[in-house]
Amino acid sequence: MKRVTGIGGIFFKAKDPKALQAWYRDHLGVDVKPWGGAAFDWTDADGKPTGGTTAWSIASESSDQFAPSTAPFMVNYRVADLHGLIAALKAEGCNVVDKTDDSEFGKFGWVIDPEGNKVELWEPPAGQ
Repeated sequence: MKRVTGIGGIFFKAKDPKALQAWYRDHLGVDVKPWGGAAFDWTDADGKPTGGTTAWSIASESSDQFAPSTAPFMVNYRVADLHGLIAALKAEGCNVVDKTDDSEFGKFGWVIDPEGNKVELWEPPAGQ
């Protein structure tokens, strides 16, 4: 079974998210949206879309988005078969969060790595 196929997103906390978002916008040209992040659409060498996106977001350090992890970041990995991978991780004795979300944005699940970091697993909707 194919497991991780790429990085779907990088999420991290900041003491002053608005100021940090402004710094990334002003100095690195990141198109920060009102929701606090940006979406980088994948393109080929000629700049043509290839059907994928990587999300990037800054949250307040008080956010519980990464709970139960206390790490100031979370990586979202693209996967080919979320439910199959979750079942395999459980069978392998991994610390899988007992919750999945299915939405128009795809299927999401989580596992806690041996260092206590929450890892988000994302199966994009068909065609992405």
